[in-house]
Amino acid sequence: MKLEVIRLKKQFKDCTAINNLSFSIETGEITGFIGPNGSGKTTTMKVIANIEPCDEGDILLDDISILEYPELIREHIGYVPDSLPSNKDMTVHEYIDFFASAYGLKTPIRQKSVLQLEKFTNLTSLRDKTIDSLSKGMKQRVSIARALISDPDFILMDEPAAGLDPRARVELRDLLKILKDQGKGILISSHILSELAEICTSTVIIEHGKLLKAGKLEEIVNESAKSRNPIFQIKTMNPPSEELIKKISLEPMVSKISVFGNIIEFEYTGTKEQSIELVGKLVSDGLRISSYGFKEENLESVFMNVTKGEVQ
Repeated sequence: MKLEVIRLKKQFKDCTAINNLSFSIETGEITGFIGPNGSGKTTTMKVIANIEPCDEGDILLDDISILEYPELIREHIGYVPDSLPSNKDMTVHEYIDFFASAYGLKTPIRQKSVLQLEKFTNLTSLRDKTIDSLSKGMKQRVSIARALISDPDFILMDEPAAGLDPRARVELRDLLKILKDQGKGILISSHILSELAEICTSTVIIEHGKLLKAGKLEEIVNESAKSRNPIFQIKTMNPPSEELIKKISLEPMVSKISVFGNIIEFEYTGTKEQSIELVGKLVSDGLRISSYGFKEENLESVFMNVTKGEVQ
């Protein structure tokens, strides 16, 4: 099954949140939805989930417009917002059961479905606890259970790992992999690109509501690696001096130097042997180096290369 966003537009007063945006996601894949803050990711997800209206464009579910037939959303699309449940007086079981009832599930089917969801999201032991007593990670699981009530084909997840501790993030990744193996299509936004790269099969990169890159993650990374010179990185014991940076810039095969604290990065067209000679020169000049080498192209480097980081 395919979910297609076609030439979507959304305007808020003087701000264009979504600007002629088109991309598609498929079942059985995890798609990383990334972009700088204010790039339009949350608004796009809300439009797909029918929480926000769009000004122009369409959204197709296997060639059927869900804007014309919004009832399809309840059955096929689950949404996990960036806000966590905050119902103080409701228990976990009451919360999930309430939404199952709202989706039209009748007893005893509803009871069975709720129990299965609690077990799948590891909430069984917490079913009698109130929502406000849960940790952030457990509240996130409640949000996921709510999104799975209709057993949707697609799940939209807006920054689900934000603020989670390391264990909760690992458990979330494991859960997403299980959902992918069940054949669900997942569109997930996150600023933790290293973790997205571990689980995503494809990616959509946007900025100012416009599409910059979309496709299979491996293909995008390989394409980016071919489009520019290799990046050489040197990590130093102390921040490098301006004099040393200037000296590196005069090397014939060096261009586009960047310095991030104790890290020096630049494009380098020389061979591995020549890079070792360069490092030897720098050590002779007194630079204390902790590590060096060519950087592998990855999702993070692609993101930094194609975005400008400007907020609307």
